[in-house]
Amino acid sequence: MTVDLEEYRETLSKRAPEIADILTAVFPDAARHMSPAGLKTWLDGARALADLGRGINVVEAFLREMPTVAKECGDDVIEDCVVAAMKLSSMTSGEVITLLIESLPVAARRLGDPELLRGYLALIHQISAKAPRGLRPMLGIIDELLDKLTLSGLRRWANFGAEAHRRDLNSLTAYFSLSAPDSQAVLRKERRGTLFINVQRKLNYYLRALWGRDFFLRPTAADHAGFRPYIEDFILHLPDAVDPVGKTSGLDLFRAMAAHLASHVHYTRERISAEQLTPAQMFFIGLIEDARVEYLAIRDFPGLKPLWRGLLSLERDDKVEHPTVVALERLALMLIDETVTTGDADLAALAAKFHAEIEERCDDAQFSWHLGLDVFNLFAGRRDVPSLRILESIRIPYRDDNRYVWAFDETAWENDVERIAGSRAQKRRVVGLMEMVNEVNNEFASDDAEEIWRLTTPFWLDQEEMTINELEGTEPISEPYHYHEWDYQVQLFRPDWATVYERRQPKGEVGDIDRILVEHRPVTQRIRQIIDLLQPQGVQRIRNMEDGDEIDINAAVDAMIAIRMGDQPDPRITMRNVLKTRDLAVLVLLDLSESTNDVVDEVDGKTVLDLTREATALVATAIAGIGDAFAVHGFASDSRHDVQYFRFKDFTERFDDDAKARLAGMRGGLSTRMGAAMRHAAHHLTRRPERHKLLLLVTDGEPADIDERDPQHLRHDTRKAVEELYTRGVLSYCLTLDAEADDYVQRIFGINNYTIIDNVERLPEKLPTLFASLTR
Repeated sequence: MTVDLEEYRETLSKRAPEIADILTAVFPDAARHMSPAGLKTWLDGARALADLGRGINVVEAFLREMPTVAKECGDDVIEDCVVAAMKLSSMTSGEVITLLIESLPVAARRLGDPELLRGYLALIHQISAKAPRGLRPMLGIIDELLDKLTLSGLRRWANFGAEAHRRDLNSLTAYFSLSAPDSQAVLRKERRGTLFINVQRKLNYYLRALWGRDFFLRPTAADHAGFRPYIEDFILHLPDAVDPVGKTSGLDLFRAMAAHLASHVHYTRERISAEQLTPAQMFFIGLIEDARVEYLAIRDFPGLKPLWRGLLSLERDDKVEHPTVVALERLALMLIDETVTTGDADLAALAAKFHAEIEERCDDAQFSWHLGLDVFNLFAGRRDVPSLRILESIRIPYRDDNRYVWAFDETAWENDVERIAGSRAQKRRVVGLMEMVNEVNNEFASDDAEEIWRLTTPFWLDQEEMTINELEGTEPISEPYHYHEWDYQVQLFRPDWATVYERRQPKGEVGDIDRILVEHRPVTQRIRQIIDLLQPQGVQRIRNMEDGDEIDINAAVDAMIAIRMGDQPDPRITMRNVLKTRDLAVLVLLDLSESTNDVVDEVDGKTVLDLTREATALVATAIAGIGDAFAVHGFASDSRHDVQYFRFKDFTERFDDDAKARLAGMRGGLSTRMGAAMRHAAHHLTRRPERHKLLLLVTDGEPADIDERDPQHLRHDTRKAVEELYTRGVLSYCLTLDAEADDYVQRIFGINNYTIIDNVERLPEKLPTLFASLTR
């Protein structure tokens, strides 16, 4: 989807010329944070607000503030913001609508979640209907209110003022401007101890320090009794604010919640089947499962034990509806600390069984299933199992609602794992000759086999003139390489998100590459000149230096003559011998997506892939003549689970017939997941001892893949990959054949790190010249 900016400029300039200038100024920032669909929604919204006739200030504020809102909460909320402004247009003035739009960046930053921002817009609409006179003063101090209140607290504060002062307009204005005593009193009452948005960064670092990976944290409105944290789609949902509990501060309570949720994600290998279980039975099993994952976490990080134990040891100062709740709270403490005792012998025996067997069965979720039912049967035999409402009133403030633990159908866990973490890895074994011979005709073998066998010793079949692997086996695939991927909407990495497999493409004819060198004889002559210019010259003598290593006799004589003649002598009378060498490693990375099969020249039928092959052969000839270490690799992708990586020539190989055959057999297909391929290319490039490292990417389009609907996502990830490579000493340069690459390539690779070739047929002559200019 492309956006015609000029059309919108022309339309908006008819309303007011200054709006078009503002659009030009803010569009680059908007394009960095919005997808093409989001940009279109943003521009359509600006046009709709201009048609409202509420003044240009509304449109100006919308154009300026929405990029920041999209950066914080994603561009899906832009449409909601437009709808909210349109609703207000029938209830209030343009100034108030402008104040609302100007408050959105603060709300997006403080709330930190698109659903909470939508709740904020709904609250504004509600106040505009109940107390319209209070809307203007409230929006004037919204930054102070959101700094102290959660969305739920703000809603209660605003509703109280609207109900208490709806008949007294002066008191209503005083309340919503925080100048009335009751307004400040309600604010103090609703103010929570610690807001999630104030500690989110600390929690991210905390979990990363423990498990060495990123977890996705999101705030959720905890505006109802009995709210518990939860995990959904592998995202940890925490309350938007918490109060201190006993001696535990709000920050430590957040840490306890986050660590417990992360323990579920990290240590759960399979979910527990909920088939034929009652809700009460599921509660008891979940209690044991919580203890199991906490045991594993404490085993790895003993410092978590006092944090959780302090919250489990809280004394109740309120009346308990049922004694079983107290017994279960005691059991939870006993499961985490085996030194704790109880007067209930049967309960103590179950706790002792947990500690006796947990070390051997710590990775078995069925252990929680069986022991949880034992606890349930104990209380059921005593007729002491209360209702689910009473069970869920158990006072363990940091634990979640355990929805993540349960699988309600047989394939739920497998589907989630494949969707979030990728396919299961295959086992690979090195086998002996006889084992391979006996099983080579296994009719049940397929690409998704549980094991892949490899015979290390050569086994030649004379009649076929090939090895048994070449005759019977499939193309070899490497072990999976997992790479993180940047999520621009939450500003965090998705850990181990993309999986790269190194594969082989079939070989072609060596003569095809030789014919390319013959057909491009003029370019070949130019390449020879490039080689002569770039060849290291060995030791060179640099003259006319002030601080050289030895005296330049000729310069010294000239200086003495100048002195004798009364002139000012040239002080540069020394010289230095410098060793000129090229300390460079180059990796040429080729985009081999399906679009490379497009025909460029209808006359000779050449495709983009053919021209890429020709250019690569020419530049490989040039680099081989210079003597630089270089490799030629390619990539294509079939979703994030299968990024295919091809190595046509490695650094340690010569550009010989074998490498030429692999290059001649190059094929195009699938999609372009550029960030993962660049990170894997850096994996090879950073192993080189050379001081300077260059990744030269040749592509015909923007990053895209079949499983990613947001085109902005892979652009941001590729830009993040470029930044990562630069910090590791690798310069990334993009040569793109996409004539419309101006829309994205500069934002990804930087101002001076790309070249756009509009005429694809000139690629074979442009690529060697580009290489020379980059490495001179």
